[in-house]
Amino acid sequence: HRTGRRVPRGLRGVPLVTTHDIAKTERMEMYLKAVLTLQQAAPPATVTKVAEFMGVSAPSASEMLRRLEQQGYVRGADEGFDLTASGQEKATTVVRRLRLAERLLTDVLKLELPKVYEEACKMEHVISDEVEEKLAAVLGHPATCPHGLPIPGEAKRVVPTRPLIELTPGQETRIASVPEEDSALLEYLVEQGLVPETTVVLGGMAPFNGPVSLRVGGVTRAISREVAARIRVC
Repeated sequence: HRTGRRVPRGLRGVPLVTTHDIAKTERMEMYLKAVLTLQQAAPPATVTKVAEFMGVSAPSASEMLRRLEQQGYVRGADEGFDLTASGQEKATTVVRRLRLAERLLTDVLKLELPKVYEEACKMEHVISDEVEEKLAAVLGHPATCPHGLPIPGEAKRVVPTRPLIELTPGQETRIASVPEEDSALLEYLVEQGLVPETTVVLGGMAPFNGPVSLRVGGVTRAISREVAARIRVC
């Protein structure tokens, strides 16, 4: 009894790529992207943080990170995980393609900001080297994604940023970036007018861990300290 797919005569002896292989590769790339993103935005990249980023349990994240460590893509340490040179290269490529895709979706297709990240994640794994470079050229080699985060290979100078919550009352600043992966938070920020390139003035902070008040375009807004800590300004 014979099972499996029939292989065309000209391809016999050539390893076939299965959907399982593709899924494994995409999963690996997503974990490497998670480690890189956390290293840049909320270091260190611990198992707990990676699990939260990926939406999986801590044991599942730990197992995958150990597998990536065995493959030479990450290094484990007491405080978290770091990318090796090969892991950094793969993760950077994925992030570059993700953020170029985000630019395409917003600048050309006019997709709403809260929907962009999820759609771009579907595209990042299938963009080839050639399409990547042509996409960058068509978009005019943008330095940042729509969320204000740098696009690897395009950002010539990374502007130092800090959390909005670290400002002093009365200080005026410009929003540099917002989290790209949290669609619910992005919907809220868009409603409040708190998007990249927007000028804001910190009004003050209520006592006992109360809300943060902001002046945005002549309107006073109040946001939680947790949200203020996730908005980067410059």
